[in-house]
Amino acid sequence: MPASPRAIVLASASPRRADLLRGLGLSFSVRPAEVPETPRPGEAAGDMAERLARDKAAGLLTPPDPSLVLAADTVVVLDGRLLGKPRDDREACDMLARLAGATHEVITGYALRLTPEGALHSGRARSRVTFLPLSAAEIDWYVGTGEGRDKAGAYALQGIGALFISRVEGSYTNVIGLPLDHLYPHLLRLGLIGHGARGAAPS
Repeated sequence: MPASPRAIVLASASPRRADLLRGLGLSFSVRPAEVPETPRPGEAAGDMAERLARDKAAGLLTPPDPSLVLAADTVVVLDGRLLGKPRDDREACDMLARLAGATHEVITGYALRLTPEGALHSGRARSRVTFLPLSAAEIDWYVGTGEGRDKAGAYALQGIGALFISRVEGSYTNVIGLPLDHLYPHLLRLGLIGHGARGAAPS
């Protein structure tokens, strides 16, 4: 008797992460996990991102069996300082003024939980992103588009923000929010992608 296909559950409300999975031809459901995204005292940015990803994956209640629950958390770090999602347009302008002409780091923590086995694997990916110099008028214009209001660092690499990026070192999809190069070995091992994959969307 063949094994039942393993369902994929994305524990994130991010449309960017969903788009990346769709681009792989995968079928999945979206069930965001609510976890407070607050750093602990003295916690390094990468440690926080991976911890939050693990908490999101582990905290999702009653996923289907068998399933792969996928969670992630992305942070932006400039000169050791964590840049989260801007609270308003003024803070977004301040963030972009600091990022302009500089190189920052993007870290995505990711976690994969298998049910009913209970196994939980996590890791993190790091990329370096360099911005072009930006004028105050350019920053005001970009913030006015609203593209970066719900994104760490107040910008989107896959959108209008690409106009201002001069270089990306490391995983491009990591900067968007889901490092596909890191996930590929796990998806392949589980038979969810690649030759003979189950759970892929029909072409």
